[in-house]
Amino acid sequence: MNYKFSVLGFDRIHTSTAAENAASVRVIEKIGLRYLKRDVYEEMKTLTSKDGTKIAFWRSGDGPPLLMVHGATADHSTTWRFVLPELEKRFTVYAMDRRGRGGSGNASKYELQREAEDIAAIVDSIGEPVSVIGHSYGALCAIEASLITTNIKKMILYEGIPLNGADLYQPGVLDKLDNLLEADDHEAMLYVLFKEIVEMPEDEIEVVRAQQDAWAIRLGNISTLPRELRTETDYRFEPRRFKNMQTPTLFLVGGDSPDREMKHANGVAGALPHGHVAVMPGQQHAAMYTAPEMFVNEVVRFLNELSRYMKRTWQPPVDTQEND
Repeated sequence: MNYKFSVLGFDRIHTSTAAENAASVRVIEKIGLRYLKRDVYEEMKTLTSKDGTKIAFWRSGDGPPLLMVHGATADHSTTWRFVLPELEKRFTVYAMDRRGRGGSGNASKYELQREAEDIAAIVDSIGEPVSVIGHSYGALCAIEASLITTNIKKMILYEGIPLNGADLYQPGVLDKLDNLLEADDHEAMLYVLFKEIVEMPEDEIEVVRAQQDAWAIRLGNISTLPRELRTETDYRFEPRRFKNMQTPTLFLVGGDSPDREMKHANGVAGALPHGHVAVMPGQQHAAMYTAPEMFVNEVVRFLNELSRYMKRTWQPPVDTQEND
């Protein structure tokens, strides 16, 4: 049996066979996921962020605009592949590559503020208020972006925003990653990320690993991981910075995720004027893969509700230039 891996923005379909990874394929068969071949690939577009870095994104679908911001080691093609076809039926989807990977450029100095500016640049270029979904580290980038653009209509943030980043991980794990990177053991780095940092169960890790093209992309992006984890551990959520944020924001949490995720979601949501928390039963950090229908239902429900809060007028972008 062949499983087709759809890579939005590329001109080919990657395939793997059951013989190549029988155990992982059985995991995918068990949870009923299918890879959907995309007949049309949208052209990559880029714009210039505030610091001069080129940021790439792909536009597809039809409806109100929705920007999707992936997490660590991912790119636009990996995180959203199972949910994109359904979301495209309802929204015009903008799937970005965060800086340092895929079609986007990089900068010599890394700061979370630059990531926030990248998101704001895309949002402001669209021409109307935009909803934003951020997963994991992408959620942290997205909530920071909400402070520098007035054009975010609604946000959905799926784990990844710590109340106090210094409390997140076991001592020594970042040094372990540095040592593995120096040894070029990228496979081990990904395993440490998913097992020791995200605390994914083995079967969920296998769902990610079974997508062999996406796994290869993650391996290629692994050098961006230490800088993002250090930024995350240095982060401390400060309610006063967000006390005037009027954007309705949904915090998604897996019902089987580590207890810290619910603590963080409740803490951050409680500090926002329009913060909400929704739990996805039986899920952890990757419901886009393990329960795509549930994930899409939560997204659509929230984005279609709360419209009474959306008296938002688009403001023209500043210092942003889109390039075809």
